[in-house]
Amino acid sequence: MLPPTPSQTVGPFYGYALPFAGGGDIAPAGRPDAITVHGYVRDGNGDAVPDALLEFWQPAGRPGASRPGSFRRNGVDFTGFGRVATDADGHWVVRTLPPRAATPYLSVCVFARGLMHHLFTRAYVGEAGPDPLPAAVPEERRSTLIAVPDGERTYRFDIHLQGEKETVFLDFHG
Repeated sequence: MLPPTPSQTVGPFYGYALPFAGGGDIAPAGRPDAITVHGYVRDGNGDAVPDALLEFWQPAGRPGASRPGSFRRNGVDFTGFGRVATDADGHWVVRTLPPRAATPYLSVCVFARGLMHHLFTRAYVGEAGPDPLPAAVPEERRSTLIAVPDGERTYRFDIHLQGEKETVFLDFHG
């Protein structure tokens, strides 16, 4: 028997070192225009995935956004990047600024046990605007890309890794 290769050991080891304090604080606390986006990661049976790791990026062009790879959190600037782990119920939360109309989405990368490679999707907040991606997705699956209002300045975006409610995932490998 051969030892596992790195791509066979994807989960849940990353939960130890990759999450960082304030990882879900893409926008600083106290910003009156900040929104909260939260949801659950579910497997094909609808069960919680308690050890997933999610990364979030907002498209470039926001004032004060840090450069990719910058994890500085000074409590004042919008960073444009967040990384959060799910809790025991598969729940996650980020606080950010509303995406701009030209690119009204958060880019999401999902790492979870059982995945050979991470998954990419988008969470659209509000109208899709000129973005052609939602229109290219079959209508019956389009809702899996939409963060739905869930209270004042709060949106819910659940991620289903498989099954009937499977989230639309994007292939950037060509």
